[in-house]
Amino acid sequence: MGTLGKAIYTVGFWIRETGQALDRLGCRLQGNYYFQEQLSRHRTLMNVFDKAPFVDRDAFVAPSASVIGDVQVGRGSSIWYGCVLRGDINSISIGSGTNIQDNSLVHVAKSNLSGKVLPTIIGSNVTVGHSAVLHGCTVEDEAFVGMGATLLDGVYVEKHAMVAAGALVRQNTRIPCGEVWGGNPAKFLRKLTEEEMAFISQSALNYSNLAQVHAAENGKSFDEIEFEKMLRKKFARRDEEYDSMLGVVRETPPELILPDNRMAAFSVPIILGYGLAEILKVESWCRLRHFGYDYLLLVVAKLAKTNWMCNSSKVVLSGSN
Repeated sequence: MGTLGKAIYTVGFWIRETGQALDRLGCRLQGNYYFQEQLSRHRTLMNVFDKAPFVDRDAFVAPSASVIGDVQVGRGSSIWYGCVLRGDINSISIGSGTNIQDNSLVHVAKSNLSGKVLPTIIGSNVTVGHSAVLHGCTVEDEAFVGMGATLLDGVYVEKHAMVAAGALVRQNTRIPCGEVWGGNPAKFLRKLTEEEMAFISQSALNYSNLAQVHAAENGKSFDEIEFEKMLRKKFARRDEEYDSMLGVVRETPPELILPDNRMAAFSVPIILGYGLAEILKVESWCRLRHFGYDYLLLVVAKLAKTNWMCNSSKVVLSGSN
């Protein structure tokens, strides 16, 4: 993006920020009439009258998800893209380390025919697969709900139980610990193995780690995204931790591998730039970090045209014009 494009982007960013600030001010002035407006734009977190969602600061909620009303999301949990959690007529509670995967729906029931109150309670380290529907049910810790499964009012899934993909679990069904249920309507299929129980815990941990990667990506500024695009285009590689999370293995070209005794000198500007930028906490100081990258790029570009030969006593540089 050229200088003119960056200038236009910056002006647009200022206008949008000003508009959002005015919108927040207008909402405060509206007071109790705030939710009577006819036009509703997407908001990731939204109140319903006096019911407001509470999301732990270490949880990840995707930008396109909707968490509405009386909803609690615990530490390290993740609500993925396209999910809807609607706690309007009752409450939704999600423990720590749980993942609600893309396009899933979690809702509640005020009560069943016998008058029993039916909030939706999801424990800790639970995996809920893509496009699942959970309605007025309870899922205990370290349980597993497969993709496209539907849990109706009053369903109770015990710890280490598994609901197979596409299953329809009828009202007030209880799935005991260590069992797999599947089908329409869902029925007992078999017992879980020890390996499968371990997989449930590992699946929750994997999604918790992956959520941190997505949170970092979503939190990047425009300048950081553009700079990383340039780096990837030049060297065709990402950060090693990011690659390992996605299961990607990239080999570094031999000509870009520097001797250990040279790397310390090249990393100093990067460390200083990052440290000062983090201390000042000002977005405009992102350029300080970029200075470190620019310096490294300049050095690597030079070294890409040379051959490094190392022996036990010294490093000999022989260049080619």
